Amino acid sequence: MFTVTVSQVGNVAILHCKGRLVRSDAAFALRDMVVAQMAKDAIVLDLAEVDAIEGGGVGMLVFLKRWCEDNGINLTAFNPSPTVLEKMDRIRQAGGLPIASEGEILKQITREHLLQQCLAA
Repeated sequence: MFTVTVSQVGNVAILHCKGRLVRSDAAFALRDMVVAQMAKDAIVLDLAEVDAIEGGGVGMLVFLKRWCEDNGINLTAFNPSPTVLEKMDRIRQAGGLPIASEGEILKQITREHLLQQCLAA
């Protein structure tokens, strides 16, 4: 089973993915959650709890990267397991889905949080 939950910091959506991204229903669930974040400036895919990814999931990540680029959204992957990271090499060869470090993600979230505080003041 594959699930996606969303948390938000400012204009960044963090999609926490869990399970196996191997079947078309999982790939479509991820697509639907990403597309629902269309008003965001950035989307972070937290892949820490993704156990496996196969062809359909890899293809969907490539599609989502291009869709986000077309819509002015920064899409970044974060914290994939070694198994998932190995499969994601295909994505890097097909145009690249950046994989951010923990420090890069924290900078982005902190920047968004500070921006929201400034706008609220």
